[in-house]
Amino acid sequence: MTMIDILESALLFLTLNLLVFSIYFMDKQAARHGRRRISERTLLILALIGGSPGALAAQQLLRHKTRKEPFRSILAAILILHGALIAMLALLPQWSALLL
Repeated sequence: MTMIDILESALLFLTLNLLVFSIYFMDKQAARHGRRRISERTLLILALIGGSPGALAAQQLLRHKTRKEPFRSILAAILILHGALIAMLALLPQWSALLL
């Protein structure tokens, strides 16, 4: 993977998480003003596809969905899953070296 590929991936990841944060912000505003809300399912799917840092940031900074269960637990599970996947990818080169 070249440096350009890494930068493009990082930019895509950042853009996705800014989008997810913005969508959580729009939902918070809709809740405050009594407008139509974004479904919890949609919010969780956005977190699952890679927007979990943006979702967590929005949850903490905007105080949005912090007491809502099972939403809070599912988001925590998604964060744990993403952490485990990152750890596995970080260790993958060492695993392949052990097999050779």
